[in-house]
Amino acid sequence: MTRPTQKPPKKPAAPSRPPRGARTEPEPDTEVDEPRGHAAERDEDDEREGGGEPEAVDEVIEAAAEVVEGDDDEAFGFVDEPEPSPRRPAAPRSALARLDPLQQYLREAQRHTLLTPDEEHSLAVRYVETGDPLAAQRLVLANLRLVVKLAYEYRRAYRNILDLVQEGNFGLMQAVKRYDPYRGVKLSSYAAWWIRAYILRFILNNWRLVKLGTTQAQRKLFFNLNKEKARLSAMGIEPTSAEIASRLGVAEHEVTDMDRRLSSGEMSLDAPVGDSEGRPVSRLEMMPSTGSGPDALVAEEELQHLVKAALARYRVTLTGKELVIFERRMVADEPLTLQELGDQFGISRERVRQLEVRLTGKLREFLRAELGDAVAVG
Repeated sequence: MTRPTQKPPKKPAAPSRPPRGARTEPEPDTEVDEPRGHAAERDEDDEREGGGEPEAVDEVIEAAAEVVEGDDDEAFGFVDEPEPSPRRPAAPRSALARLDPLQQYLREAQRHTLLTPDEEHSLAVRYVETGDPLAAQRLVLANLRLVVKLAYEYRRAYRNILDLVQEGNFGLMQAVKRYDPYRGVKLSSYAAWWIRAYILRFILNNWRLVKLGTTQAQRKLFFNLNKEKARLSAMGIEPTSAEIASRLGVAEHEVTDMDRRLSSGEMSLDAPVGDSEGRPVSRLEMMPSTGSGPDALVAEEELQHLVKAALARYRVTLTGKELVIFERRMVADEPLTLQELGDQFGISRERVRQLEVRLTGKLREFLRAELGDAVAVG
């Protein structure tokens, strides 16, 4: 009896691979792959139960992911970074913004609350009557923001505003020290004058290496010259030195001098300049010397020796009161007064003066005879 031949079941056709770049949707009945560790454990359990080797996967289907260009996260810096390895420590993150000392100072100043009028008055009275430093400290700390506000008005005149704030704080402390709470004036109104005065003085002294304004007129021109020029130009008036001097109440030559100082920069005396021969020399070497030359020093020293010798010869000719007046008053390092000599001689101070005048005339005639007109005796 012939056994019918059984045909093996047909192998299901593998699904066709989708074209590259197409979006692939998972089917509803598709099983989700388990993690590698769980799959390996289940295979080992099947082998223990006699299930045989795990079935081989015929083919792996790749799904192309969709790439979107212009990701906003990367543009703003929010990019996922790989987690640090346990063996390698994470790199320190850099600061997102630079440290601003002015903002830090403002945060510290805002920690101190403002004072009510009653609190300000009571603290000022306590400081005036008892000299309590804690009361003065509280008054200063409560007005730190006022200093910053006033210093910000001069930000164009001086770049480093923290320097202006520092000088304004000195003015604030001076105002607290001199404040009189019984006059009915607020401390902030009184302190504003001191704060501005200290700030303006700092700007004037540190505008350049060489100080520009030393007199009252020069200080007025330093702060108002350019503003007055701009105002006259806006009115259609030519800003001449005479016009500016008449409007500011200063001399015309001071306006010209200050205009020249402000328009020109600083020049170093050590800067090399060319001379007639073309070699570089400094301005300091080309400036005329204000002191005496070596020939004048030698001549002066020789003349002093001649005068000392002539005075020694003249002393020999003197006697009595004239000798005392000559030694203790005319050539002494610490001369006696006329009254002291009068008390010593028993005469009046007027008589001593007459003797001194007569003695000076004799000395003048003696030196003219000895040295000629080289020495003038007064």
